[in-house]
Amino acid sequence: MTSVRKIIFGFFVALAALAFAPQIAVAGTVVAVSGPSASQYPVGTRLSGTQRVTLRQGDTLTVLHEGRTRTLRGPGTFVLAQRVPQGRNRALAALTTRRSASRARTGAVRGDGEGVANPNLWYVDVAQSGTVCLANSDPVRLWRAQTEDAAVYTIARAGGTEDSVQLTFPEREMLAMWGSAVQLREGETYAISSAASQDTAQVRFVFLQEIPEDAEDLALALIENGCTVQLEQMSAALADS
Repeated sequence: MTSVRKIIFGFFVALAALAFAPQIAVAGTVVAVSGPSASQYPVGTRLSGTQRVTLRQGDTLTVLHEGRTRTLRGPGTFVLAQRVPQGRNRALAALTTRRSASRARTGAVRGDGEGVANPNLWYVDVAQSGTVCLANSDPVRLWRAQTEDAAVYTIARAGGTEDSVQLTFPEREMLAMWGSAVQLREGETYAISSAASQDTAQVRFVFLQEIPEDAEDLALALIENGCTVQLEQMSAALADS
């Protein structure tokens, strides 16, 4: 065999080896962790399906994969390989649906808000402080858990009352639109204050140019931008209980 033929033959052998080489199956992304092993599996860690995860007493590890979360509790050793669910998870679809502005005031709910969870990742909870990720082109919808009575909130840039605006939730309505009187700017912090309780949430916004459709990619985007409130909301909603 000539040297040229040997090179060509070696090239095709290498291609065949790559084609039939076993692929490492990613079993998920760590979205929450607590306990003694927290530093070993920080939020955002990608785990393979065959990786052995050893947890100690007091460890809790939540892993997101294919629109579901799985919570592991120590002590114990776990292998995360599992059957991949078919189709997009319905819970994820409901949680991430971006509704049009014309529907932003629908969804009347009765009750005092006890045990009520924010039903959509893109609704801004008026009672939660932190960084919130939003789609760049979407109007901002504020959400409240307690809907029994009408409620008034004041929105202003943190540290000042100039250009503040009042926003009213009608009785039994859970949603209200962000008023245009206070221009929303990325990276600035806004104070959302309740007129009744004087409670104030400090909220900072990050605009995502694209919203990932894959649950793990979305979780990573939330992690990278510090949107931990939404990450926790997503983990709770997609729990495979």
